[in-house]
Amino acid sequence: MNKIKRIGVLTSGGDCAGLNAVISAVVASAEKKGWEVYGIHDGTEGITDKVHRYEVLTTKNFCDMPWPRLSGSYLGSLNKGLRVESLEEVSKRFSQGVKDLGLDGIIVIGGDGSMNIVSNMSKNSLVKIIGIPKTIDNDTPITEFSVGFQTATQFCTTSIDSLELTARSHNRAIIVEVMGRDAGHLALHSALAGNADVCLIPEIPYSLDGIINKLKEIKARGRNHAIIVVSESIKTENGGVVTSNKNMVGEAVYGGIGQYLCAEVAKRYNEFQFRVTTLGHLQRSGVPVAFDRLLASVFGAKAVELLDKGEDNKMVIWKDGKVDAVSLSEVVKAGTTLVDTKGKYVKAAKDLGMYIGEI
Repeated sequence: MNKIKRIGVLTSGGDCAGLNAVISAVVASAEKKGWEVYGIHDGTEGITDKVHRYEVLTTKNFCDMPWPRLSGSYLGSLNKGLRVESLEEVSKRFSQGVKDLGLDGIIVIGGDGSMNIVSNMSKNSLVKIIGIPKTIDNDTPITEFSVGFQTATQFCTTSIDSLELTARSHNRAIIVEVMGRDAGHLALHSALAGNADVCLIPEIPYSLDGIINKLKEIKARGRNHAIIVVSESIKTENGGVVTSNKNMVGEAVYGGIGQYLCAEVAKRYNEFQFRVTTLGHLQRSGVPVAFDRLLASVFGAKAVELLDKGEDNKMVIWKDGKVDAVSLSEVVKAGTTLVDTKGKYVKAAKDLGMYIGEI
């Protein structure tokens, strides 16, 4: 007989569209089973700090505002690394927090980094954990899609559409810098959808001459404008890393590669005016598209179902059009999922004549 009476839910890592839809789905599914849901504020810190930050959630929380349609996280998130001495220490605090709140299980909505952390927490404690993948980077392993990716891709594509029109008016080549961390999924998907001329991703090396040759080809065909989509983590031609600042624990944050490329290409080729647009955190915002809401609904319901069946230490996934689950240890073992350089998306880009690097 299932003895679950109370569960927790929290969001961890960078925010994205669809988080509130996941939280809402978890609450609705758990409430139907008669469970109490504690929403943990500020990610894992809300439960590992001495003073726990939480509130009891019911479907009434989502009646006054259309939370499932809003971006951001109703509960707040944590995206600044661990501030404690060791993973063992944070695991102890996490386990104690779960005990203090009387939770029979906890659902963690996070990306690949969060899944790694909670997987280790589950090993070092008796906490029942279910993970739900979310990230605009789409680099969480095994699952084909994570919550938030499709909305970010749509925003980037819409931005490319708009920038193409202004580029056409002023004989410009516009460089669009998008997020994605160490994976090029967001750049590649939006470049394909937006019919960009050049797409640079961290998985494939490139050359400045390769970019310029593509621009010369465009000019020779009589077109007076171009769109270049670049992932934030690509390196300089000489292998240098471009960063803009540091986060709260001193880690370098990607940013500025668009400006580097603008300056370097302009030095060598002046048949276009070059401009840069960095989309930044707008990629994390906006109304979640239908597919992200669909994922949020089925992921939230599946996570509650798994706990109800007595399963734990798993992450829900989307594969071959179906929702499923795999062990957190399997997720950690698989590591970050990068773009398959021999996959269908790269092949399509090449077949369409896009310059995607030296491949």
